[in-house]
Amino acid sequence: MSKKRIEKNLIKALLNDGKLEKALFDYELAEHVDEYLLSKKQDKDKYFFAITEHRNDVAMLLIDENDVILVNEMARQRLKVLWRDAYIENMKNLIPDMAQELDAGFLYGAGVKEVEKFQPSDLFSSLKKRLLSANKY
Repeated sequence: MSKKRIEKNLIKALLNDGKLEKALFDYELAEHVDEYLLSKKQDKDKYFFAITEHRNDVAMLLIDENDVILVNEMARQRLKVLWRDAYIENMKNLIPDMAQELDAGFLYGAGVKEVEKFQPSDLFSSLKKRLLSANKY
């Protein structure tokens, strides 16, 4: 396998909405679903996704926050919704790592934690409450 060829196939499938192969999912990813569910729970991930590539075909799965298993196009679409505007940039950053793992003969899997967006106003509100309560004494 060639890392560059794998990267090209991942870009086509994940960034350019190329075809994802159900047969490849069945052959390489389906048997690992229980492991992925366990990993997601142990690591306290919000969701988990896995990618594989073989002979120019790509397949993926996503386990959502309710442990629903989504395959291929549905998985890609849900990940786009979850990552919103960050999907393209995240994939551009991850695809080289995915290609490296796949080229080495491994499946690529990633648990995702979600952090709340920091609002500066929340910090100021919290500080104000502390100051007000401290002044009561």
